[in-house]
Amino acid sequence: MQADMAAFLPAPPAPYDACHKVATRVSSMALVRYRNNDYSVPMRFGHREALAKGYVDRVEIVCGGETIAVHARSYGKAEFIYNPLHYLALLEHKSRALDQAAPLDDWRLADCVHRLRRLMEARMGNSGRREFIQVLRLMEDFHQHQVEQAVAEALRLGAISFDAVKMLLLARLENRPARLDLTFYPYLPAATVGATDPRAYLGLVAGASVIAGVMETTAGGPA
Repeated sequence: MQADMAAFLPAPPAPYDACHKVATRVSSMALVRYRNNDYSVPMRFGHREALAKGYVDRVEIVCGGETIAVHARSYGKAEFIYNPLHYLALLEHKSRALDQAAPLDDWRLADCVHRLRRLMEARMGNSGRREFIQVLRLMEDFHQHQVEQAVAEALRLGAISFDAVKMLLLARLENRPARLDLTFYPYLPAATVGATDPRAYLGLVAGASVIAGVMETTAGGPA
């Protein structure tokens, strides 16, 4: 035993990465194929060389030494495993394709998020749809439930915009009150209140006298 121990090589400096590695390439649709299934990566890595690492429970995609995507492993065949967040940057520039985007089909979002979209599109049309996608892109940096809470608060306040949702989200995370500036909402109807003119009151009194005279004449009273 002592002789065998003396002959052993030293242990590697890092633990063994127990996975199956396959050199591959990202497709034009931001997909990487591993074991007959396709896994999504962010669109900016399209056409790049990548390494697919298959573990028992997950598949990791590495590009340039950076892990760019992690998915639960599928043991089926010819399946597409999407992360909706990987495609939002593209949809922001092609917002009309939002309803036809297959990666978003199974994405479960809170009802308040769908309501926000309806209000944004009703007020601003296609630009409102693009701003809604910007709200969804907040989930690239924050947890989905945090963004949904900010959306619900924005709806309660009637502040229907990406800026309002982002402000409320950051304020909640930083535990401070949100300060919303209505100058960021150019689509809201402008209200102009002028200074009071005392002569306007005299005009109202004169108008009231004329109306009273007409009513008396109609009723048969003195002209």
